[in-house]
Amino acid sequence: MTPFITILASFAFVLGLLFGSFLNVCISRLPESLSIVSPRSRCPKCFSPINFYDNIPLLSFVLLRGRCRRCSAPIPWRYPAVELITGALTVLLFLKWSAEPLWLGAALGAAYVLVIIAFIDFETMMIADIFSWGLTGLGLAACFVNPYFSGTAWNRLAGFLAGALSGAAVVWLMSVIGRKIYGKDAVGEGDIFLMAGIGSLTGWQGVLSALMMASFFGAVYGMGLMLAGRAKRADAIPFGPFLALGAVINLYSLVRATDFLIF
Repeated sequence: MTPFITILASFAFVLGLLFGSFLNVCISRLPESLSIVSPRSRCPKCFSPINFYDNIPLLSFVLLRGRCRRCSAPIPWRYPAVELITGALTVLLFLKWSAEPLWLGAALGAAYVLVIIAFIDFETMMIADIFSWGLTGLGLAACFVNPYFSGTAWNRLAGFLAGALSGAAVVWLMSVIGRKIYGKDAVGEGDIFLMAGIGSLTGWQGVLSALMMASFFGAVYGMGLMLAGRAKRADAIPFGPFLALGAVINLYSLVRATDFLIF
């Protein structure tokens, strides 16, 4: 990288950390239907307001050694993790798509929403439909600059619709088959709308590749829990975080379903 690009990437990382701090607020408050604007950030244990110098992304966590300054309660691992992940995603997407600023903005917006979805689902096993609809709306707005689609405006709109409908249909079909085989829901309703949102951004091939990657990562995670004795075979695990991971990989690298074929 040139020195100029290095400076811009560093700025993107810092900006990503700041966005990550805001995403933490959303992840903490939205499941409880609380305002993300007020009150100001506070310790979840003693409820003391957090001073601005104790709320610097990553740095404050390190300086405070992962504990609240007032009550010494441990700060959940999720806070620095979200900040670091968001910072890293911002840099990676910037380096990949800086030559296409409109798509870069859409990809960053989608990635941030996917981070919120992933962590809320991981903690609550719930995906709010408003986030999935937001992704779908973003997919519609960005379809004319989306590198997944090509051709005329009508072709791009057709690609958007095919992606959204195929995303919802495939996961709905998985739900029906899972109910027949296991006698219970194999995937949640929220996953259906989430996959529609992902498909609106990645097209039908992105739907299939995201599902393949999500299934693999989810299986590895589930096996890890079982080997550690923290879960049983029949226990449910959140699927949304792995769909989000597959989607983010697609936003960066445009993985096609055909890329998984071996000839």
